[in-house]
Amino acid sequence: MGNQQNIKRIALLTSGGDSPGMNAGIRAVVRTAIFNNLKVTGVMNGFSGLLKGQYIEMEPHSVSKIISNGGTILKSSRCPEFIKAEARKQAYETMRRNQIDALVVLGGDGSFRGAYELFKEFNFPVIGIPCTIDNDIFGTDFTIGFDTAVNTAVGAIDKLRDTADSHNMVFFVEVMGRHSGFIAVNTAISAGAEEMLLPETKTKVEEICHYLVNLRRSNKTSGIIVVAEGDEEGGAVEVARKVKEILPEYQTRITTLGHIQRGGSPTANDRVLASLLGHAAVNGLLEGKTGVMAGRIHNQIVFTPLEEAFSKRNKIDQSWIEISRVISM
Repeated sequence: MGNQQNIKRIALLTSGGDSPGMNAGIRAVVRTAIFNNLKVTGVMNGFSGLLKGQYIEMEPHSVSKIISNGGTILKSSRCPEFIKAEARKQAYETMRRNQIDALVVLGGDGSFRGAYELFKEFNFPVIGIPCTIDNDIFGTDFTIGFDTAVNTAVGAIDKLRDTADSHNMVFFVEVMGRHSGFIAVNTAISAGAEEMLLPETKTKVEEICHYLVNLRRSNKTSGIIVVAEGDEEGGAVEVARKVKEILPEYQTRITTLGHIQRGGSPTANDRVLASLLGHAAVNGLLEGKTGVMAGRIHNQIVFTPLEEAFSKRNKIDQSWIEISRVISM
């Protein structure tokens, strides 16, 4: 198994949190596989569907007109039972009974852990495609959905800025990123935010207050503070409360963008990335690659072992944080 002669049917599933561009990735996998005379099985509801045999046959027309849609036509769900060896054995046996020879998994680090276990325990051919708005997967410059999430957040802040300026307010805008500040730092720079709080850096509330006071002394009467949900000082609600205690005279407002960042039509960048990686995943399987993730680094397709992809993390360039602060004065 693991070469073109032995792979006749591939399955694909989407798992974990949805991200804009997943459908574009599904489309690329299905059409690349069929171009190479492979049969394609779509697995509904992620690893849960893999266990239950929720399979559908996929043809070229199955993915028509989905490239512009957010979400995933294959649906997604959490599957905590997949951590058990007997569940993974059941999934493997179900695939074999359905004559599935390889699996493509679109998702994030949790999804890749499940795929890796199938590869490790049963030597089953698997390839991952990085789909998460957090952009924290190792082995690719960008993950599918990240660009769209940032553009969604920037669009929202552009609108909030009008109200902040009109009423001399400071808005605390919470973006997603429990363990990663990629959305926050890119949004802050793109939207011209006055400050950002990230899980990767230590920023004290007292420092933010000092910064806001200095801005007001320079006649800047409004502000946008971007807060990653996983910042050590707390989310936007908690940070705003702490700032208000120190600066009670400031008018503050809180906006939590939440799951709006995960939906919507994917940007051109995410559609292109998903298409390239979907195509690469199928070709990788046909070339005998397995237990790896297809990624793109410096505009080149690369394959990274799944174990590295989910155990390591992309890191934020610290210079970006300083640049943001310099140009937000």
